[in-house]
Amino acid sequence: MKKLILLALLAIATTAQGQEAYNELRQKAKTTISNPNANAVVKQISQFKLDALNYMAMKMREVMPDSSATFLDKQAIAMDNFVNFYIEKLIESTKQPNVEQVKMIKMFMDASYSNPLFEDKDTELVLSYYNSADSMTRFSLDTDWRKAVAAIAYLYNKKE
Repeated sequence: MKKLILLALLAIATTAQGQEAYNELRQKAKTTISNPNANAVVKQISQFKLDALNYMAMKMREVMPDSSATFLDKQAIAMDNFVNFYIEKLIESTKQPNVEQVKMIKMFMDASYSNPLFEDKDTELVLSYYNSADSMTRFSLDTDWRKAVAAIAYLYNKKE
């Protein structure tokens, strides 16, 4: 457990040139979505990642035009780590009582919602996944993913 959190935090700390990480994650999500043989759940998760990446880039151009490509890459890596860690915990929680599963899901939702990056007032867009009971990834698009990862890491370290 601690290894995974440490790896996630190390991945966030690494820097990439240009928008390599962002572009790679975006392309990977697009490829998965367009693959007719991909699992529907995997496509749904990839759709969230693609939407989150697109939202992030759009808002950064609008709100933070002077921010670096490295900043975008770090946010993209953190988002990917956050979602992947969530999916891992979701799979692990299937052996737990329903109450514990709901607690875990809410913990991730709260980490996303409580750490906005842009303070976007367009709540219909920002909370489109968060408010959708059909979505596996019920997270806010307006998330400072690095802070959300740190919040989850803190909560999981506290549990142990």
